[in-house]
Amino acid sequence: MIGNILRFKTAVALVLLGLLTLLAGIGQKTFWAPAETVTATAPAGATTAPLTVFDEKLRTVRGGTVKIDVKGEGSFMLAAGRPDDVAAWVGKAAHNTVSGVSDDGKALQLTHTEGEATAPSPAGSDLWVTTENASGEMKYSWTPPADGDWSLLLAADGTKPAPASISMTFPNDTSTPWAIPLMVLGGVLILAGAALLALKPRTGTRTGTGTNGDGGPSGSLFARRAQARAAARASARTGARNSAGATTATPAVDPGRRPQDTPVPQGKPVTQDTIDGNTAKQQSSAAGRLRRSGVVLAVLTATAVAATGVAAQAGQTPAPTPGTSSASPSGSASAAAVQGADAPVLVDAQFRRILEQVASAVDAGDAAKDASKLAPRVAPPELDIRTQNYKIRSQVGSYEARMPVRATKLLTTVVTTKRGWPRSVMAVTQGEGNVVPQLLTLTQTAPRENFRLTGTTPLQPGTTFPGIAKGGTETLAPGDKSGLLYSGEEALAGLGDRLTNAESAFKDKLVEGQSSPYIADTLAYQADAVSSGVNGTFAFTHKVVPEDTVVFRTADGGALALGRLNFGFDGTPKAAGDKLTIGDDAAALAGGKETSTGMVLSFAESMAVYIPPAGSTDPMKLVAATRGLVGASFK
Repeated sequence: MIGNILRFKTAVALVLLGLLTLLAGIGQKTFWAPAETVTATAPAGATTAPLTVFDEKLRTVRGGTVKIDVKGEGSFMLAAGRPDDVAAWVGKAAHNTVSGVSDDGKALQLTHTEGEATAPSPAGSDLWVTTENASGEMKYSWTPPADGDWSLLLAADGTKPAPASISMTFPNDTSTPWAIPLMVLGGVLILAGAALLALKPRTGTRTGTGTNGDGGPSGSLFARRAQARAAARASARTGARNSAGATTATPAVDPGRRPQDTPVPQGKPVTQDTIDGNTAKQQSSAAGRLRRSGVVLAVLTATAVAATGVAAQAGQTPAPTPGTSSASPSGSASAAAVQGADAPVLVDAQFRRILEQVASAVDAGDAAKDASKLAPRVAPPELDIRTQNYKIRSQVGSYEARMPVRATKLLTTVVTTKRGWPRSVMAVTQGEGNVVPQLLTLTQTAPRENFRLTGTTPLQPGTTFPGIAKGGTETLAPGDKSGLLYSGEEALAGLGDRLTNAESAFKDKLVEGQSSPYIADTLAYQADAVSSGVNGTFAFTHKVVPEDTVVFRTADGGALALGRLNFGFDGTPKAAGDKLTIGDDAAALAGGKETSTGMVLSFAESMAVYIPPAGSTDPMKLVAATRGLVGASFK
């Protein structure tokens, strides 16, 4: 009886525990499931500043796309740029930084940095890869424009405080790694309880077995021993009567007597050993049944635990490590490389936008012959050359215009990986009006300055442009000779000597292609001036301008040096009364055509020279060249 109750209670407990466990697992997938997103808000009452920076770590702190909601008065903008670019543009200006999220995920961590009260408007800066403008409210999805780390800059116009009402919504970890294991465990526990209820008792022999109807012990140990002693005393009395000559007969069995009260047959005396032996057998049988029940329960429990472990591993989703994202290439090895000091200063979309703005500014200036329209996007020496070209063309209609700048047909780009300033990039384009491809050199002198065109140099006919890594390349200082036959400054100085003297020491060290006429034409022009100017003495110089020199490393370990040479043409009359005559183009700048005191003409030469790597026996090659008259005066 006691065994039945114990088994029943155990089975019911297992079923109830299983139901609770199953409910807990289902609840984690339904009504207890975590929210898909979590929103953090900037603290109210923070110190205002003209700029607010969003730290790059916030984009990947939880993986997935981060959504930003900004509210403010009037117009404002949000710009995306490399973290070092954003920091460089902010500079010494006062600013706030959204640097992290509180542990409960409900508050943004905001730090304030003191500094200058105002800053220029960040609108239109070349540092930004993308910009978003809004008035009153902005909803922004923060997605990376390219591999690597990206920060955001929030501002009005640099003089007003940046909007302070900011909230960021992050993807939440919705994984429930224990939901499936709990459901599996609950089901197993319910099955174990049901199995325990379904177990049937083992049927035994009524006489001498000492078992009750459920297969368990007939009673306690003390009760069984009392019954055995009573049976022994009865047997002893019967044996005494037989030995006294009583009639031997089988006693009649009382129909109402229980099997346990039936006397033991004569001839088989019952001893204490017999009683204890029967008791031991009864105990052994009961213990075996208990052990079998325990083994079944142990197997079911072990199965549940094993299933729980497997399900936990299958159901658990690894949480993204802060600073990386499982769904973004920013955690890949290639992304990590891009984040470092070797990241190109411009991405393709950024480069194209800048080039289009430069081309538009040059088109406007060329069309109006107005140098003021060039100023935002053109810098010396190209600004000087085009300014003087406009002046000459306003008086000499036949004077040739500079080659137009086109952005429609971009043949290749060369981008520096030098993260400091000044920064230089180059484009090779060929559009309408470009007889040959043109090398466009652009330079950014400071973070808050935009890239400006510094040189336009047509590729020499028949010349092959050297291979340069598209994903960014090293730029060298003008005097840096690392791994090269010559430094950039030495190469351009050698070109200057080669242009000055027909028998220069660089005659065989720096050559041009058979179809390239620049060196030969320059030497011929100078020789003709000397032979035809019988009344004057002439001198020519070609001097390199080191500060205008840009050197890009080429794919073969060599380099391409681009820069400016100042070409000076000095003439002096041989005798008193002799006069020198200059052309119409120079006269437009000098204010006259003849002089008896002498004259000086100045040309700006835009050049590009390929420098072989150290150890090579190949000569340097002139890749691109042109010149423009920038000055003429009388002595």
